Amino acid sequence: MLRWLVALIAALAAVPLAAHELRPSVVEMREVETGEFTLDWKVTLAVGSAGLLTERLEPVIPDNCAMQGEAVQRIQSAALMGRATLQCEGDPAGGAFGLSELLGKSDAIARFIPLDAPTQSFRLTAEAPTATILAEPSALSVLYDYFVIGAEHILFGWDHLLFVIALVLLVRGPWPVVKAATAFTIAHSITLIATVLGYSGLPGRPVEALIALSIVFLAVEVMTALRDPERRTLTRRYPWAVAFAFGLVHGFGFAGALADIGLPQSQLAAALFAFNIGVEAGQLIVVALTILALKALTRASERGQRQALTTATYAIGTIGSFWLIERLIG
Repeated sequence: MLRWLVALIAALAAVPLAAHELRPSVVEMREVETGEFTLDWKVTLAVGSAGLLTERLEPVIPDNCAMQGEAVQRIQSAALMGRATLQCEGDPAGGAFGLSELLGKSDAIARFIPLDAPTQSFRLTAEAPTATILAEPSALSVLYDYFVIGAEHILFGWDHLLFVIALVLLVRGPWPVVKAATAFTIAHSITLIATVLGYSGLPGRPVEALIALSIVFLAVEVMTALRDPERRTLTRRYPWAVAFAFGLVHGFGFAGALADIGLPQSQLAAALFAFNIGVEAGQLIVVALTILALKALTRASERGQRQALTTATYAIGTIGSFWLIERLIG
């Protein structure tokens, strides 16, 4: 288990620019007048995929809809942006809309927004890159899709992932881990909800830099604890307070991800709740795996334990430092 943890951190070091890569693509079909729709899509681009994506990707529309003129596509901010105008004869319910394909393991959120009915939201995948418009929208689909997006965001949003791992490495004990993780959860839930509802907010660039700084800070604290186990720094005495303070910052990061994805306004509470629960589920998985790795480590010699923890901590600190510099000057 420990080897898997160290291997994971080493893998993250090999892809430092992928710190916040989980920003799902979005496809939206919006009715602007009776029978007239706009179809907009934003597809996140992986490195080197722009040419391949623009050549192969085409919008998919319901059979009873026709595109008015040519679709317009452009590359902007590491994403493929597209728009088309549709004219539909009758109700598009039962028809498919979305994209011809999604490359790799990417996913997307699809939204169908009629004039006089609730918004419908769907999660698209590389295996199923289109959605079928429902005659009666289901709230359960919103809960499921945003739960999955939330869980993926913590599991594949590398900066949040490393922060949680570093927090567990610092705290170690089961009860202190529970208190610190709970404080982190409460804090990022506060800023996430407040930002989504428009009561607070910070620019994305400073937030991303502060998230990287939180990783570096915890890595330094873990190394201090390894070198001098008797030294009781403020962080070691009150880890829950530090977790709460940085949790507020990470909440702004989660809110930024949701801003990129978008939320169905008619089902805002359900989507926000599901996303937050998904984040917590992903966080619990990371905490549990890290605790299991630490437990497995106790079977090694004292020297082996120290070497493994030192290697993991230096890897975390190095990655966090790179992200901090890149976000400050990039």
